[in-house]
Amino acid sequence: MNANADAQNADTESTTARFQIGEVADRTGVTQRTLRFYEEKGLLRPPERMDGGFRLYSETDVTRIGYIKQLQDLLGFTLSEIKDMVEAEDLLQQMSATRRPDRELNERLQRSDQILGALTKQLDVVDHKVEHLTALREEIRTKMERVTQRRVEIMNALEQESAVSEL
Repeated sequence: MNANADAQNADTESTTARFQIGEVADRTGVTQRTLRFYEEKGLLRPPERMDGGFRLYSETDVTRIGYIKQLQDLLGFTLSEIKDMVEAEDLLQQMSATRRPDRELNERLQRSDQILGALTKQLDVVDHKVEHLTALREEIRTKMERVTQRRVEIMNALEQESAVSEL
């Protein structure tokens, strides 16, 4: 089943649409330079190349770029954190694609440990981000409380000035 699944994946990949770098940049909202940078940093696998050396991306690549962009833009992840997340996601997909319920129990246990390790790695990255965001939120709340207190003091002083000038 493993060899068949790999062969099916290879067949599917070879028959799917391919997009040049400009098309992918337009579809994903990132620059061509950013796509090359992602490839250089290991966030994207090197794409296929046309005879002239032009990069060709698959729909899977486009989906991955969207995931990277979401982690970076919406969640504020660094490229290093994104790489950890993407590598863990790759392992999870690989494990899922090669899952076989007929494996020996010890092998299945080992694979489940690998999956748990990948998920733990992802959770560690997210927890680290949440800790920093929580600390930032508390810092902003503290500042807001100080400014609110100062505002109340100013309002009280204005009321006292107004009362004195009325006399």
